[in-house]
Amino acid sequence: MKIHEYQAKTLLRDYGIPVPRGEVAATSQEARRISAKLAGQVVVKAQIHAGGRGKGGGIKTALTPDETYAAARSILGMQLVTHQTSPEGKKVRKVLVEEASAVRKELYLSLVVDRSRGKECVVFMASEAGGMDIEQVAAADPEKIVRCAVHPAVGFSPFQARKLSVSLALDAGQGRQFTEIARNLYRLFLEKDCSLLEINPLAITAQGQLLALDTKLNFDDDGLYRHPEIRELRDADEEEPLEVAARNASVNYIKLDGNVGCMVNGAGLAMTTMDLIKMAGGEPANFLDVGGSASPEQIEKAFRILTSDPGVKCILINIFGGVLRCDRVSAGLIQAAANIEMKLPMVVRLQGTNVEEGRRMLQESGLRFTVADGLYEAAQKAVSLIG
Repeated sequence: MKIHEYQAKTLLRDYGIPVPRGEVAATSQEARRISAKLAGQVVVKAQIHAGGRGKGGGIKTALTPDETYAAARSILGMQLVTHQTSPEGKKVRKVLVEEASAVRKELYLSLVVDRSRGKECVVFMASEAGGMDIEQVAAADPEKIVRCAVHPAVGFSPFQARKLSVSLALDAGQGRQFTEIARNLYRLFLEKDCSLLEINPLAITAQGQLLALDTKLNFDDDGLYRHPEIRELRDADEEEPLEVAARNASVNYIKLDGNVGCMVNGAGLAMTTMDLIKMAGGEPANFLDVGGSASPEQIEKAFRILTSDPGVKCILINIFGGVLRCDRVSAGLIQAAANIEMKLPMVVRLQGTNVEEGRRMLQESGLRFTVADGLYEAAQKAVSLIG
């Protein structure tokens, strides 16, 4: 789960990490009021779940409240397109108005979960090349990024803070500031079940102080049940509408750019189905796992999600009946077809518990569908039915 910059900075402030003074505004009038309260040069920043806002015109500076009003008016309501959005961009509904800072140097600092080497630990990444796309730095100058793995049983140590501060060429005073910031960031990361915490840039101001100018916070969805206060920060307007509908229906769904809609039970079988579709020459339109205990009502909701995607040209149902019996799947499909005007071709592969009953129900339902027995056969048939 992602949150906005202004929400992330509130959390950082709660954990003692220095951030610029500022407030969020939904109207240009609010922005002007905030600017007058800050009494100085401000930065007006579009609040969307994407980076690269400045290059797209989503960040402007202003010297006066009237200039702030004009900047906010030009940003609010725009479809902001960046390298991290779709070609259609994202509509800006709020702006963050915060005091401008005199910056001497920009650094990069982040915490992520390292899964690549099997350490299963949190890793700090730091670089003097702050304010830039860290992906470009990693590709062109990987030696500029220093990594520091934190053992979960030991925790973040003063030695590791010293190592990172030296890599950032901080003086003694800044090193002490950095140690406090890094310790608090690690505490925030663990206590809130974060999956990514990024500060870019972490600025050294003209006064020699460290300040988090921009930040990004992502959270582990599986840990949100422990944090209702974080769950309340979710902005459904920033998320894919079909994914929001799937979450409300308790269905695991991720939208992709292909043309074969998939409904599968079990994450492993779903991934295999997607791979087989690509092997057959098609492109999966989604990942959709209805789980092992879906009701006919949930299956109908999942089916509605598939048919609501304009990119889907064929639907592949691939169910291995265990806890989720084949007859229950068939009941859900029949119920969905009765409530939805079904025009797309559909391939159904059922195996497992009550498979004969499930197939009989489908055959007697009057639905138009193609039956497949094998995994790859199902993928081939689905791809062949795309007009």
